[in-house]
Amino acid sequence: MQKLPGTGIPLIDLELYRTFVVIAETSSFTKASELVGRTPSAVSMQIKKLETILGLAVFAREGRTVRLTPEGEALLGYARRILMLNEEAVGLFLSPAVEGEVRFGAPSDFGTRFLPNILSRFARSHPGVNVDVHLDGSPVLDEKIRKGELDLALFTARPDTGLAKGGEIVFTEPLVWVGLEGGIAYERDPLPLAVSTPGCPWRRAARIALDDAQKPYRISYTSFHSAGQEAALLADLAVAPFPASVIETPLQVLDERHGLPEIGDYHIVMRERAKAGKATHAFAQHVEECFKELGYGMTA
Repeated sequence: MQKLPGTGIPLIDLELYRTFVVIAETSSFTKASELVGRTPSAVSMQIKKLETILGLAVFAREGRTVRLTPEGEALLGYARRILMLNEEAVGLFLSPAVEGEVRFGAPSDFGTRFLPNILSRFARSHPGVNVDVHLDGSPVLDEKIRKGELDLALFTARPDTGLAKGGEIVFTEPLVWVGLEGGIAYERDPLPLAVSTPGCPWRRAARIALDDAQKPYRISYTSFHSAGQEAALLADLAVAPFPASVIETPLQVLDERHGLPEIGDYHIVMRERAKAGKATHAFAQHVEECFKELGYGMTA
C-alpha cells in the first residue's frame, strides 16, 4: 500500500476510485465489471481493498443490487473530483491545442440528462473551444445541420428511419411505457397519452406500437419538454413513452401485464456538418467517448 511521503496517509489507486464510481452509478457489481473490463470477482476484490484501506464499508448489498452506505456517499463526491482532476491534468498534455467555436444542437430533454457531463468534461480538456448549445426537436436540428446552421447535432431516432441512417449511432436503449406507481391511468379506455409535439420519434414510436396492437388511445397532454409530460404522469392523468434509463420512483415501467405492447428501441444519432473544422471533430470524438462510458444499451 502506497503512502503519502511524510504523512503516513495511504494513497488510493485511481482504478479503485474508478470502479467505486461505476458501481455507485450502476448499482451493480456485474454491470460495473462489464464497464471497467474486469471480472466480477476482480471488481469485488477492488472494493474489498478500498474498504480495507478506509476501514469501513462503502456499499450495502441488497439482493442483486447495491447501495451506498453513508460513508460511501461521502466518498463519492471526492472520488469523482479526483478522477476529473486526473483527467484534466493528463488531458492538458495529451489533448491537441484546439481553439474555435462549435455550434452544437441536441434535443431539449438532453439538457439535464447528458449535456452537463459532456460539456463540463470537454471544457476541462479543451478550454480554448467555445460550445454554443442549441436545444430543439430532432427534425429541426436535422434541418439546421443540412443548412449549415449547426456544426454538430444529436438526434433521437427510431431504428431504420432516415434520421437513424443519416449519422453515427452513439447510443441505443429501449423506450418503455411509464405511469405513476399504483396509478390507474393505464386502465382508462381509450388510453390517455402524454407525449411531445408532432415530429418527436418517441411519440411516433408509441403510436405505431398501439396501432399495431389495435389498442385505442388519445393524445391527452402535449408538451415539448419531457418535464411537462412527467407532470401528467405524476398526476396519474396519462401514460407516456420514456427511455428506460430515466425511470425513477414514484414512476414505474408499464408492460404487457398492464395491457401495453412493447414500443422498441430508440437511437441517439450524431451528425457533423460537411467540412466541419478541428474543434467540431474534437467535440464529436468527445461526445462519442462519453456515450461509450455510459455503457447502457450501447450498440456494438
